[in-house]
Amino acid sequence: MKHLLNTLFVTSEDVYLSLDGENVVANRDKTQVARYPLHTLQSIVTFSYSGASPALMGACAERGIGLAFCTPRGKFLARTAGIASGNVLLRRQQYRVADDPAQSCRVARCMIAGKLYNARWSLERTVRDHRPRISEQDFANAIAIIKQQLALTLEEQQLDSLRGIEGVAAAAYFGVFDQMILRSKEDFFFRGRNRRPPLDNVNAMLSFAYNLLAHDCASALESVGLDAYVGFLHRDRPGRRSLALDLMEELRPAFADRFVLTAINNRIVTPSDFRTEESGAVRMEDEGRHKFLKAWQERKQETIQHPFLQEKIAWGLAPYVQALLLARYLRGDVDAYPPFLWK
Repeated sequence: MKHLLNTLFVTSEDVYLSLDGENVVANRDKTQVARYPLHTLQSIVTFSYSGASPALMGACAERGIGLAFCTPRGKFLARTAGIASGNVLLRRQQYRVADDPAQSCRVARCMIAGKLYNARWSLERTVRDHRPRISEQDFANAIAIIKQQLALTLEEQQLDSLRGIEGVAAAAYFGVFDQMILRSKEDFFFRGRNRRPPLDNVNAMLSFAYNLLAHDCASALESVGLDAYVGFLHRDRPGRRSLALDLMEELRPAFADRFVLTAINNRIVTPSDFRTEESGAVRMEDEGRHKFLKAWQERKQETIQHPFLQEKIAWGLAPYVQALLLARYLRGDVDAYPPFLWK
């Protein structure tokens, strides 16, 4: 369990939540393991199948405390909220910001700034750890471009120009991505980003990782009462979770891309985990997906220091903390959205 931003995160799968007076009580096998005063909480997010008592759900509704239920893997299931919870007002503000290009750009440039910062740090980390196995000049050039585009991002006022800046930085970043693959180069290589369908093993893994991350971000947004389908950088499109795609931008290099590289370099996946179809599309076999998902879930349990809160959290909670920070920005509690800056 973790208490962040007046939100209680219940990450243990076997914890049942109940009400005792003015306290929420965490129980395991009918034994109390923790308790928190309700008046200190704005929301509760539980990743447990055990659930919560009707009395607690009623108390949360009366007090305007959001109570969100997710599976242990992070899939959003349901949310209970009282009349005074403010979610209608929060979503109305989200829609107003999304309809205003200038306000949308203020949020989007923070997210893109986080993405470029994390991409640069990923490259710098590779230079630090694997200097003899890469071209330092190639990485120095890519890092210089990304730093330049990051400076432009912080001043940009137009969404279309912001997308162009992100595109330039992404080209530099992916231009050296192949060099970060250190093993089995005959089977795992990167010649450029391709999708729908992916045409090589690395792109197949990147697409799978991005889908998982987008799913986690959508669940996080729903858990705090935001509409995952109305974004700021990614505009409305039927069936597209645009805000989830926005939120995941800053997490792509730090979580998804580094995870794919680790899966290859640590031999978590092998060439036999992929198949090439007649169309040329590359798919992961069932066994490969199983290994990938197992390692993905293990990675989400690793502890990191959140750069803004300066508190230790599990990697898997990063999308939920960022969703909370975004909601706080939209409510006017903070002056700007603080992106996730990996170190």
